Amino acid sequence: MRTSRASRETAKVLQALSPPGGRRQTRSASGANVLREFAYNGGVNDRAGSDMPTSDDEISSLSSLSSDTVDIEDILEPPAKRHKSKIDKLPTRGTSSRFTPARMRTPEKKTKKSVESKQESSKARKEPARKVKGEDGSFKVEPPSNWETIYSTVKKMREENPTAPVDTMGCAELYWRASSPRDKRYQTLVALMLSSQTKDTVTAVAMQRLHTELGEAPLIGSVMIKEEAEDSKTEQPVRDSTLNLENILAVAPERLNQLIGTVGFHNNKTKYIKAAAVILRDQYDSDIPSTASELMKLPGVGPKMAYLCMSAAWGKDEGIGVDVHVHRITNLWGWHKTKNPEETRMALESWLPKDKWHEINKLLVGLGQTVCLPVRRKCGDCDLAGTKLCKSEIKGLVSKIKEEKEAKENLKLEEGEGVQVKLEGE
Repeated sequence: MRTSRASRETAKVLQALSPPGGRRQTRSASGANVLREFAYNGGVNDRAGSDMPTSDDEISSLSSLSSDTVDIEDILEPPAKRHKSKIDKLPTRGTSSRFTPARMRTPEKKTKKSVESKQESSKARKEPARKVKGEDGSFKVEPPSNWETIYSTVKKMREENPTAPVDTMGCAELYWRASSPRDKRYQTLVALMLSSQTKDTVTAVAMQRLHTELGEAPLIGSVMIKEEAEDSKTEQPVRDSTLNLENILAVAPERLNQLIGTVGFHNNKTKYIKAAAVILRDQYDSDIPSTASELMKLPGVGPKMAYLCMSAAWGKDEGIGVDVHVHRITNLWGWHKTKNPEETRMALESWLPKDKWHEINKLLVGLGQTVCLPVRRKCGDCDLAGTKLCKSEIKGLVSKIKEEKEAKENLKLEEGEGVQVKLEGE
């Protein structure tokens, strides 16, 4: 039976790679001579008939390698100068691509392309906050890339549309305006204790009940009220809030639990508020502590509440109040990869300027309540959409609100141009 030239050449290769008698052994020089026909500089014409050296070291390194650990594509070396040989005419159908050197790329080109692609990807990649060693051997934390642009964009967006519940019903806004400074601080602390695992709207309702129904509200003055019907002014009494430390100490736990029954975990919060009131009376002269570490010693008060209370009640920024919104959104932006709010707080405090520690909570809580929702984020309403700044942007979401906003801006521009043209015509 006649066989094709390709079959005979393939048989030679298999014979060279297979040890005789089925035993494993090192490749022989004869196998190297057979394989040499498939090298770039080999072909049908053997090196023996050329001027090139024919020593064992010059011929091939196959004798020092095992056939079951090294692929032939990794062994063959690229030619010094490519010339056409009969191997290029071999049929490629049904054969492995590794036996067609014309299709192979040189290792140098592969390495160069991979390095270039890695450099390009590193430039495009958004860098999170990271530790960098300085020249003096100390470590400092480099902030995330483009964080200032993201922060200023979100801040401007929130200022233009302050409609989030936290803007009007946040814990820092739930104190009684006519109360004394000491009572205002205590009311802020109670609002924060009630806010855990509870929406701002529900917390606001519970605080209103405590302000008005906890006890008898003392009369602290009067104010002139204009009557709409008779167009005259009448004097109305102004009463103080019933939410103060003395009334909390006097009220029965059952009554307090009834007043705050709409908030989450109200049974535990009743116990915490009553126990904390006793501690404040006995250890802090009926006022709240003036340091975050002392606040965290009160039952039911964690780091988030303590740092928010310090900012709202005392005007001191000792730390960042991080809740689920701040934790979730900063991770969505790619600023860091943290597992819980406490890790997020430490990560932010390592690089965020201190003048932003107070405002970042309200800023991102409002964003999380209106646009960057926990479920079904409204990326189309966010000013970061299309800027490639948000790592987790859901592309293709364009809301009606944003379309209407853009349409109004375009209309204003067109009207302005029309007026300008008219003035020029006059």
